[in-house]
Amino acid sequence: MTALFELAGRGRIRVTGEDRKRLLHAMTTNHVEQLAPGQGCYAFFLNANGRILSDVQVLAAEDSLLLDVEPESREFVLGHLDKFIIADDVTLADETVAWTTLAVEGPGAASVLEAAGIPVPEADFAALPWAGRLVVKTSFTGQPGYWILVSPLDAPIVRETLLAAGAAELTFAQADALRIVHGKPRYGVDFSEAHLVQETQLMHAVHFQKGCYLGQEIVERVRSRGQVHRRLLPLRIAGNGPVGPHTKILAGEKEAGEVTSATPLGEETAALGILWVELLSTPLTVDGRAVTPQAG
Repeated sequence: MTALFELAGRGRIRVTGEDRKRLLHAMTTNHVEQLAPGQGCYAFFLNANGRILSDVQVLAAEDSLLLDVEPESREFVLGHLDKFIIADDVTLADETVAWTTLAVEGPGAASVLEAAGIPVPEADFAALPWAGRLVVKTSFTGQPGYWILVSPLDAPIVRETLLAAGAAELTFAQADALRIVHGKPRYGVDFSEAHLVQETQLMHAVHFQKGCYLGQEIVERVRSRGQVHRRLLPLRIAGNGPVGPHTKILAGEKEAGEVTSATPLGEETAALGILWVELLSTPLTVDGRAVTPQAG
């Protein structure tokens, strides 16, 4: 199945000015300065202690950078960047209300776009223009996917085009369940300011040869010492009864971590959770139900 669903309200911040790449390069974990128009990357904003303040998709255009963040992160990212603009030629514009996102995700996503006459970006986080819209290769659910950034007024037309090309429409809740099944973590749900970069295992967000950025010292220290005490992992929990966020995972009577998100999956429950590495090899339970980490 190729799913079609809307990601409404995601924060969109347009960054312009001669110093835009230099500023974002110094403020994020990935190599923004090397992005050419049409290219993009995934990155983190960190504090000085190496904790994750937000994640971001950075999309490079000819004369600007478009930042895509979770709806709850928009206001913070605007203020965070503005605080560090001193003598820089950088202007921030909040374009959130100008866009919505129609996500096309699943094994047949590229074929649906082709059938609809929509350009298909090849590289991860690459973006191609399409009749006043923007098509980005990225994913919410963890499956092969593309996001079409479109004006809210134009969205119904694009939606009908995608449905006619073979996509099946899902609600956001259904898409979020797919995200959990495929083990795709989400900032503000599965990881947050409480976590270090390496704990997320999302290392495509980090460029280790890029030079200085806020929080780099801690990231390098963890990497050089190899001391990652917790990991964010996909889980399978026996039985399909409800499991709420922050439900404790136990190793015997000892706390081994917590569930961050969960959804029923047949006769079991798919979940994501943060676990202490030293306890991964011990039998784990949630409310008396067996827990099996899926990777690590």
